[in-house]
Amino acid sequence: MEAIDYEKGGGLVPAIVQDADTRAVLMLGYMDAEAVRATQTTGKVTFYSRSKQRHWTKGETSGHYLAFVDMKVDCDRDTLLVGARPSGPVCHTGADTCWAEENREGIEFLSHLQQLIADRQSEAAPAQGQSGSYVVSLFREGIPKIAQKVGEEAVETVIEAMASDDARFLNESADLLFHLLVLLQAKGYRLEDVAALLRERHQSRR
Repeated sequence: MEAIDYEKGGGLVPAIVQDADTRAVLMLGYMDAEAVRATQTTGKVTFYSRSKQRHWTKGETSGHYLAFVDMKVDCDRDTLLVGARPSGPVCHTGADTCWAEENREGIEFLSHLQQLIADRQSEAAPAQGQSGSYVVSLFREGIPKIAQKVGEEAVETVIEAMASDDARFLNESADLLFHLLVLLQAKGYRLEDVAALLRERHQSRR
């Protein structure tokens, strides 16, 4: 991370806190150099209160801490973007965010799942020893086996789509999407590559 310019704000810089998983903006606080160090060393997001003239750790009263994930400084080096995982409501009003917006994970979870699959692929290397992970075993069996699983799950999804059990249909859809993510990883691609192609098609048909 680049050096932070504290001088512009008289020793303080605004710190925008963003949920590391959902990407929702949670709150805005201010940090000085000591608050930044405390955040990085304790793993709990810490600010400097301009009204109380002291440092405070988010959640020290409510117990709803912000678990620190990462920190970035903007192009002018005078504003921070802090990635964190909240353990409860962030706003003192009891709302998820200080803008009274609901913060819940949706399709963003797929990015997390993709990373887990990529990690399992690295574990599939022979030098990593034997792992009991299902995904590791798929990678070790290779693309033919993974492609076969995608085909099997696609057929099962179609069968359940023609039936009346929505829960089974959703479960098979989840299995299909999961195995497709594994196949994409095995082929050296990610879901973003598919999304980019769909976006390109959409734009060309406007």
